[in-house]
Amino acid sequence: MNFKKGFYIFLPIILGSIVGFLISGNIDYPTLLKPPFSPPKILFPIVWSIIYLLMGISYYILKKKYYTDTFKESLVYYTQLIVNLFWSIIFFSLKWRFVSVIWIILLDFLVIKMISLFYKKEKVSAYLNILYLIWILFATYLTIGIYILN
Repeated sequence: MNFKKGFYIFLPIILGSIVGFLISGNIDYPTLLKPPFSPPKILFPIVWSIIYLLMGISYYILKKKYYTDTFKESLVYYTQLIVNLFWSIIFFSLKWRFVSVIWIILLDFLVIKMISLFYKKEKVSAYLNILYLIWILFATYLTIGIYILN
């Protein structure tokens, strides 16, 4: 595997792991009042690892095909990735629950925009992010529910 391929594919997993490590001592999910259908804590790292891998693969496929013509797509991709990573810090470390609601709604819009941009150039890249969209919409429900209940 060449460096660029590995970089594109594994960057989300690496960054997600770093953030997970940084916030690990602040995760209070088990102690929070949660809305119905809240999954167990163990499910989150499994789902996020899969999503981050799919996200990286989708971006690699796009970059491989359109290496020099992806400015808008890259801007939205990296922006949503940064917003995604900071949500965990805002929610768990800072415990700013209301801000985390606004933040995740911003993420929802960014992921929809990213999928839309990817779809126009490389449909497979867009489809690989459908699980991500479904999961963050569910995470939005959980975030709002936790904010209201706590």
